[in-house]
Amino acid sequence: MTDARTVDGKATPRGRFPHLKVAGGFVYVSGTSSRRPDNTIAGAEADEFGATRLDIRVQTAAVLDNIRDLLAEVGADLADLVQVTTYLVNMNDFRGYNEVYGEYFTEDGPTRTTVAVHQLPHPHLLLEIQAVALVPRS
Repeated sequence: MTDARTVDGKATPRGRFPHLKVAGGFVYVSGTSSRRPDNTIAGAEADEFGATRLDIRVQTAAVLDNIRDLLAEVGADLADLVQVTTYLVNMNDFRGYNEVYGEYFTEDGPTRTTVAVHQLPHPHLLLEIQAVALVPRS
């Protein structure tokens, strides 16, 4: 049996898929960005002339916080993650991403793969993370 969920109070998925799906003792988290419920993006600012400033550190923290919120929907937390896959638009952002990631996890955390991608669904998104966690036993 599987349980697909879209979580209230989080950014609506930009397609026909759930935020997460529980199956076989695991919770699978769809690709998650730093998008807020109002569709603004944490770590993306524009000045009065339209010049944008994108901050990989702010976006990384927002993504991990969003994943934490999604996992809470099924009684899980970041400590229950077993695997994450990160998609970076620019590998030059790897250092900043990695520094913030290290504030959330140690070497005992989830396994991780980080890959570069050509682009994400919005030009202000610098990364997206998809994850798998264990569902905590009741």
